[in-house]
Amino acid sequence: MSKTSRSEAAKSSFSDLSYEQAVEKLESILDSIEQEELPLESLTSKFQEASGLLAYCQGKLSEAESRIQALEKQSGGQFALKPADSTLQPD
Repeated sequence: MSKTSRSEAAKSSFSDLSYEQAVEKLESILDSIEQEELPLESLTSKFQEASGLLAYCQGKLSEAESRIQALEKQSGGQFALKPADSTLQPD
């Protein structure tokens, strides 16, 4: 399995987690790696899971950043999402 397809598979396997749940799980895995003397196979497995969680969290942050950047202030002082077309065109 290629690195890209592994990354995509990992992202989809975490899709039922919220960002906060994924970060909590990632922290738990990292604590386990740091505090336990694990066999190489277990360490490798935990590292792969942590890598997948990290990619998932980075994707969630990128999505949030894109949505925030797409906000525009309307005349009444309210913020609203710009239509998708206008976010792709330069101002």
